[in-house]
Amino acid sequence: MKTFVISLFAILAGTCSAMAAGAGCDAFKWPVTREQALFPAAPAAQSGADLTVGQAMDFALVAVDTISFEIPPERAPAAGTFGATANVTVPPEGELQFSLSDEAWIDVVQDGHAVKSTGFSGVKTCPGIRKSVRFKLSAGPATIQLSGAKKETLKIAVLAPE
Repeated sequence: MKTFVISLFAILAGTCSAMAAGAGCDAFKWPVTREQALFPAAPAAQSGADLTVGQAMDFALVAVDTISFEIPPERAPAAGTFGATANVTVPPEGELQFSLSDEAWIDVVQDGHAVKSTGFSGVKTCPGIRKSVRFKLSAGPATIQLSGAKKETLKIAVLAPE
């Protein structure tokens, strides 16, 4: 009987833990299942890389004070943090969703100006995904500026919103 109770407890604890992880990701304002599928196989990238809509990249970040941002980040990064820049070609539909694996600030610059986000969702309880931000952009080139990251790597997915 004791073995049965211990086994039952272990099963319930595992189930509760899995449900908690799922519930954490379900707290986002929109689904992040595509990001969850893309992040594990995201290829490595360096600052200045080109992003493709529908894909994710795993950026090696550099000290923010070594980056030449197109415009100063909207939120000044703290000393000792990391960042990167990237380029993306915005499709004619124009709305893009950028999801980040960890805490960092994201600015999207188009035609020399920062574009205000149209939606934000952040969750600290979703394993592997910290925030997702949406922007309404014009078709054509845009620059992504990542700053204020506390870690030297950051995954980013670029998707059309669902």
